[in-house]
Amino acid sequence: MAVSPSAATITPDDPSSVGTVIKLGVGAFGLAWSLTTTAAYLPPVLGEYTGSTSLIGAVLAAEGLFALTLPLVIGPWSDTFHTPLGRRRPFMLVAVAPIGFCLALMAFMPSLWTTALLVFAFFFAYYVYEPPYRGLYPDLLPEGVYGRAQGVQHLFRGIALGGGLILGGVLFHLWQPAPFLLAAGIVSAACLVPVLFLREDGGHGRVFEGVRVYLRHSWRVLRRNPDIGRFLVANAAWEGTFAGARTFVVLYITVGLDESLGTSTLVLAAVAGGYVVAALVSGWVGDRLGLARVITWCSVVYGLGLLAGGFATQWHTWFLGLIFVVAIFAGTVMTLAWGLLFKLMPPDDRGAISGLATTTKGIGLIFGTLLAGILIDVLAPSLPDTQGYQVLWPVLAIPILLAIPLVFSLVKAEELTGGS
Repeated sequence: MAVSPSAATITPDDPSSVGTVIKLGVGAFGLAWSLTTTAAYLPPVLGEYTGSTSLIGAVLAAEGLFALTLPLVIGPWSDTFHTPLGRRRPFMLVAVAPIGFCLALMAFMPSLWTTALLVFAFFFAYYVYEPPYRGLYPDLLPEGVYGRAQGVQHLFRGIALGGGLILGGVLFHLWQPAPFLLAAGIVSAACLVPVLFLREDGGHGRVFEGVRVYLRHSWRVLRRNPDIGRFLVANAAWEGTFAGARTFVVLYITVGLDESLGTSTLVLAAVAGGYVVAALVSGWVGDRLGLARVITWCSVVYGLGLLAGGFATQWHTWFLGLIFVVAIFAGTVMTLAWGLLFKLMPPDDRGAISGLATTTKGIGLIFGTLLAGILIDVLAPSLPDTQGYQVLWPVLAIPILLAIPLVFSLVKAEELTGGS
């Protein structure tokens, strides 16, 4: 039977296509560049209005409120939102312009509160885009390449992390708004790539069943899938640690250790380099040895490395080597996490589970960033050598170490999916 041209246009991409993996990865590049810029250069901007790390942490931790709420609706809604453009991409499309707009204006606000309001608008748009974007991965790719696809995604994220931190740092010295303006252009272009150049099954109807229906559905999915629940708790731990580190690492070096921004740039370059190495090798290793198994053992090194950071009260150049090594293991955990989730999720609930995972990310963002900021303030008199900042690393290590038994319990579940 002949296929009409209109039907042909909504045929999903070949799931084995390398191009599909790359187009999806470019979207991650944009998302990572946006959060890298806000996390690294927004605290110094806010520092012009307040000296409280608790208040700075509260503004950044507000991201967690949006991650905690929006994905519970956007994720399952994208499972049922059938349009000629597809299920996921309409949400992504409407979010791109607000993301770019908010980034462009972020450094021009005249006060703490106007800056915070614009940051909140950015977070809202970001979490309209991310859950449907995550749902595209299992929609368009076969299970056998999840680990490698996440490796490619995190290669893009590592490049964005390094580019946003290093290039942004140079521009920040020249003109404070420059990193935000650069991010606005790069992020808008990158986030449009999967929208414009990927195809998915569009369907023929459009359904919105209501917020309560989606919340109940997300809860049912969680109750039916205990392995998903264990993953989500671990995901909250990983995301909380990552959020706390990216928010305060520059202040830890420049204020806590009294080093120059040049030192912080070297540290951030070492972290970005470790993430790139992890992205290049971890997907291949994870697909062969099992994602849960690799995440488990890498988490041991990651957690202990963070714990050791709490003993440093002055900077030594040889720290760069240790930071690079720990960043490889940390990057492996973050690279393989969503690949493991993709293996565990039922096909009919991909959007809902992607939304739940982003929601648990929100829990981590709130507690990781806010708790770290409060403890730095509270312990500053007790830790005068670093003005309280050295407490950051033990606080962030604890969630990583506590999550290890949860991830190890998923090794068998992954094997039952045929994933190792």
